[in-house]
Amino acid sequence: MLIITQKIENKESELKDCIITKKCFNQTIQSYLGVLKHCNSYKIKENVFNKFLGMIIFLYGEDSYRSKEKLNEIIGHYKKVHKSGLNLIFIDAIEKTFNDFFDSLKIVSMFAEKKLVVVKNVFSAKGGPAPGWQEEFLKEVNNFKNIKDIIVIYENDKVDERPKLFKQLKTHAKCQEFNLLQPAMLKKWIDKEFEKYGSKIDLPAKDLLSAYTGDDLWKMANEIKKLANYKREGIVKKEDVELHIRPKIENDIFKTIDAISQKNKGQAVGLLHKHLDNGDAPLYMLSMIAYQFKNLLIIKELAEKEAGYQAIVKKSGLHPFVVQKNYYLCQRFTSSQLKKIYQKIFQADSDIKTGKIDPELALDMLVAEI
Repeated sequence: MLIITQKIENKESELKDCIITKKCFNQTIQSYLGVLKHCNSYKIKENVFNKFLGMIIFLYGEDSYRSKEKLNEIIGHYKKVHKSGLNLIFIDAIEKTFNDFFDSLKIVSMFAEKKLVVVKNVFSAKGGPAPGWQEEFLKEVNNFKNIKDIIVIYENDKVDERPKLFKQLKTHAKCQEFNLLQPAMLKKWIDKEFEKYGSKIDLPAKDLLSAYTGDDLWKMANEIKKLANYKREGIVKKEDVELHIRPKIENDIFKTIDAISQKNKGQAVGLLHKHLDNGDAPLYMLSMIAYQFKNLLIIKELAEKEAGYQAIVKKSGLHPFVVQKNYYLCQRFTSSQLKKIYQKIFQADSDIKTGKIDPELALDMLVAEI
C-alpha cells in the first residue's frame, strides 16, 4: 500500500511540473482507488481520496458564530498550504447561478493546486438561491466526489431538511451542524474563550454574563474580549460583569424609551412585545422601564441644577456609561413629565401585583399614556 501512495505522490509532482495533464492524473487516481477496493485498505483509500480528490464539506446550523469560526479554520488551513490564495473562491447562491459555480470548478489552475470553493445561501430562505441551484447541484453531487477540489456549502442558520439535496449532502458530504449551545456546554465554551486571552472567570460571573447576553455568541465573544482586557490579572468576578456589560434587554428598553420620547409609540409597543413573545416576564420588563426612568429623573434634576457631566456621575453614583446614554435623552422630558411617568409606572406595578389588570395590558396602557 505504501508503494501505491508513493506512486500517487510521484504523479502529483508530474502534474505540478506539467508533465501530465489533470485528466491523466485523475484517471490514475481512479485506477489506484479501484485496486484499493479489493483489499483491506479503507484508511489508505480515505487518505488518498481526501488528499487528491477533494471533498464536500457541509456546515450549517443556528449557531452562526461557531459555524463561521469553523469556516475560517478551513480557509486558514487552506491558505497555509496554498499560499497564493488564487484558487480560493467565494460564491453566493443568491447572486450567482449554478453555472457560475460549475465554471469555477472547470477552470484549470496554472499552479495545478487544489481549489477551495465556498458556497453560501444554497438553502437560504431569505431571498432564496438563484433558480435551479439545488436541482443542478443534486445532479452533479456524485460527480463532485471525483474532483480534486474542496467544496464547502455554508449556511449560517437552520436549514430546511426536507429537500433531496440536504439528504444527499448528509450522505455524501462531511457534515457539521451547529446547534445553539446548552447551558453546560456554553459554560465550557466561555471558559475556553477566556483562556484564549490568558484569563479566567468565576461561576457567578459566568452565569451573569450568560444572562446578560443570552445565546448570542457574537455579542458574548466581544464582551469576553472586553472583560479579559480589563482584568489582565486575576479572575473576572460578578461585579466586573455588572460594571462593564449592559444587559441586552436593558439596551432594548433604552430603545423603547427613546421611541416614546420621539412620540413613536407604535415602535415602543413593538419592542416591548418582542420581549414578551420571547418569554420575558411583564413585571421584569416593567422593572427595567422603572430603572431607566428613575435614572432619567436623577440625571434631569442634577442637570437642572447646572451640574456638569463629571458632577452628575459623582453625585448620582451612576456608572459614567449610564449617565452618558441618558444625559441627552432626559432633555426630551421635563422634570414634571418624568415624575408623572414614574408615578404611572408605580401604579401599573401595584395594579399588576394586586391582580387588578392583566400584566401585558398594563404595559400597553402605560406606553399609550406616557
